[in-house]
Amino acid sequence: MPGTCVVGLQWGDEAKGKLVDILTGDHEIVVRYAGGANAGHTVVSGGETWKLSLIPSGILRDGVTCVVTGGVVLDPAAVIGEIDGLESRGVTIAGKLLVSDRAHVVFPWHVAEDRLLDGSLSGGEPIGTTGRGIGPCYRDKVGRSLAIRLGDLYRPEFPAQLAHIAALKTKLLGTEFDAAAIHAEYGRYAERLRPLVCDTTAFLLDAVEAGRKVLFEGAQGALLDVDHGTYPFVTSSNSSGVGISSGSGVPGRWIERVIGVVKAYSTRVGGGPMPTEQDNDVGRRIRDRGNEYGTVTRRPRRCGWFDAVAARYTARLSGVDELAVMLLDVLSGFDEIAVCSAYRLDGRRITQFPSHVDDVKRAEPVYETLPGWREDLTAVRRYDGLPENARRYLARLGELLGRPVTVVSVGPDRAQTILCPKGTQPQPWPRPPHPTPAHA
Repeated sequence: MPGTCVVGLQWGDEAKGKLVDILTGDHEIVVRYAGGANAGHTVVSGGETWKLSLIPSGILRDGVTCVVTGGVVLDPAAVIGEIDGLESRGVTIAGKLLVSDRAHVVFPWHVAEDRLLDGSLSGGEPIGTTGRGIGPCYRDKVGRSLAIRLGDLYRPEFPAQLAHIAALKTKLLGTEFDAAAIHAEYGRYAERLRPLVCDTTAFLLDAVEAGRKVLFEGAQGALLDVDHGTYPFVTSSNSSGVGISSGSGVPGRWIERVIGVVKAYSTRVGGGPMPTEQDNDVGRRIRDRGNEYGTVTRRPRRCGWFDAVAARYTARLSGVDELAVMLLDVLSGFDEIAVCSAYRLDGRRITQFPSHVDDVKRAEPVYETLPGWREDLTAVRRYDGLPENARRYLARLGELLGRPVTVVSVGPDRAQTILCPKGTQPQPWPRPPHPTPAHA
């Protein structure tokens, strides 16, 4: 089976882009299957930094086809801006990028609606969206009657369809949307993207049936999954491993390897519960050392200790086979490092991640304390070159999540990546005899 998937197991920003960039060398096709311009990937190579949002990280490699599927909601201006930025730096796009005609298109009313509604759906506490219209576009997609797909822009019915929706959105939002101006603008986008637009579902099905190696690139993190995350403080798509098939159109039987990506600590952007958050000197130290500011928005990320309860849940949810632990170098210099191995909820110790957001908010982390290390890790290139306490830390994370740690990142550059020997692999995490109901 030719498919590999890279999926983030936390609240996003796990440095998935770096891992995708590294793995692209062993694959022929790289696929973005969900999300929109609210996701950001940063790749550093040879001293150059690349920031991508909609285009898969594999675009930086030659001989690779990158695919944006129908599971993505597409802001055409954003993707064209990325294309222009890449081409201005010598990256070839022609013949390397395909965009699905099934992808739903973000329009100005989606952005207006996003800014209007953020916070009103969660009891007044802002969800913390990027304000780029992603959620409203997905809402219209599911609602069916007010949605436009990329392929629609090339149909003769498009002007009438656009005018009808613009009139309705003007009434609903109280903001005037000029259908003629929007049609002219999006017509230009459509012509620019025309050479890239195709039926990516058929392309990918042909590819996997022919045995071509495909790498699926996750966006956001599994704890932001609209069905399985900390709802309503989530994104609007299935950002966990369960979204691969629905977003790409490729059946799960073609995916043989799922790599779960975690930071060596926890971060979150926007609203919602984060049990291990450290709103103190520890959190600020992690933020400063890890440059924890959003790729898309530059918002400061909330930082805290590693939450193994949450990550173990998403590893199981996403069918993860192995772990990549990123930004381990950020933890250098701590005398002690805490890891949350359980929660205490209503006086009970639990190891299952609660299904209701209010229970996650009330959960108190139960920490294990591990000895830290003082050494700078950024020049280490072999697993046995890591300090003993760093290796112990990695082993404990693997034990708690029940998956082997096979990749460790000690810096942003491609070269700052360590492959772990098989001897470091932990025993599987034992399943409890009975699930622990969060509401019991």
